[in-house]
Amino acid sequence: MPNAPWVMTQTWHDLLFAHWPADVRELRARVPREFELDVFNGEAWVGIVPFHMTNVAPRGFPSLPRISAFPELNVRTYIRVRDRPGIYFFSLDAGSILAVEAARTLLNLPYYSASMRVRSYAGGIEYESRRKSGERVAILSARYAPTGSPFRAGAGTLEYFVTERYCLYHLNHRGTPYRLEIHHPPWPLQPAEGRFIANTMAEAAGISLSGPPLLHFSKRQDMVAWLPTRL
Repeated sequence: MPNAPWVMTQTWHDLLFAHWPADVRELRARVPREFELDVFNGEAWVGIVPFHMTNVAPRGFPSLPRISAFPELNVRTYIRVRDRPGIYFFSLDAGSILAVEAARTLLNLPYYSASMRVRSYAGGIEYESRRKSGERVAILSARYAPTGSPFRAGAGTLEYFVTERYCLYHLNHRGTPYRLEIHHPPWPLQPAEGRFIANTMAEAAGISLSGPPLLHFSKRQDMVAWLPTRL
């Protein structure tokens, strides 16, 4: 972890990690040249991750109703800078206009406001999201649920590769690359099943998906984050 104090906390709930292998050349064209694509056994991967958050607050401030809890949905791939693996986000949709504006202003992250609904059903989650802005339609309608006992991914496995990452990379408003570090316990993963009624999230980012996804569920994760550092 960084030596500096962390500045924000979040708690993530009912996550679905849905992953597809992707064309390396297609992703390379959409990731800034400052970052190296990270691959697993020669394959690049794209993840679509729906969840909802609570306890979103700066350090030392209490969580506030209607501000500190909202759904989020991201489309991402995996990159590295030298020996540090991380995440690159093609998009992040959120059910909070305040969070969207703050992330765009402070971090230049590709956040979008969306109309979102998350509901629990017997053993699983119903997730609905429709982006309110942007040039392309971005919709996710899905039902998903865990199908097995929690486990921790072992180093060197694909599950570890796509989940155990402790920073994101992006470019700031001046086009300078930065790293934003986070920390949390190892992911408690479960095998999962899911049905996608509608899913244009990757397509909205100009990325094509094919075949069935690799699915994992995680019930809860508590995390902290630091200020970004320029590279």
